[in-house]
Amino acid sequence: MLTYHRRPVCLSFISTDFPICTEVETVATLYQKDYERFHLLLTEPVIRDRDFDAEGREIPAMPYGETPRLLWLEFSPYRVTLTMQGNGQLSYRHLLQRGMYGFSRYCLHSNTSSQNHQLCLRNYTRNLVLEGTPLPDFFRVEYELWADRVAMGHYVINLEIHH
Repeated sequence: MLTYHRRPVCLSFISTDFPICTEVETVATLYQKDYERFHLLLTEPVIRDRDFDAEGREIPAMPYGETPRLLWLEFSPYRVTLTMQGNGQLSYRHLLQRGMYGFSRYCLHSNTSSQNHQLCLRNYTRNLVLEGTPLPDFFRVEYELWADRVAMGHYVINLEIHH
């Protein structure tokens, strides 16, 4: 039962502990795997670094990352897998399941050597909400990030799917 739909989406990532808040509005492809399982694939628009001179004028800057970043979400009312790859320097995968510990793996790729470095953290999913039928129009996941026994913050991912 694989069907797909092109939809405008708004994806936001928020930290409740740190001054981190980012939002991406773009068009994504929504795949329906079965009644409650979906995949969403989107390409993040190019991010440009901004810099200013002493008088406050913007200095033209190079784009951040040469290739677009692909974001792939597999989600249901019970679990989500969030994968980002493609900018050549950083990729990550979060496995989140309501009321359970999962893992978050970050891969740092080096341009100067053949070595890649991985950072693995634990996460705990506090809440997971999926709304809308037959296709979802809202998805939210709230989770904590942990390095051993040290809390690394609380985070919220919101996804609005416009029909």
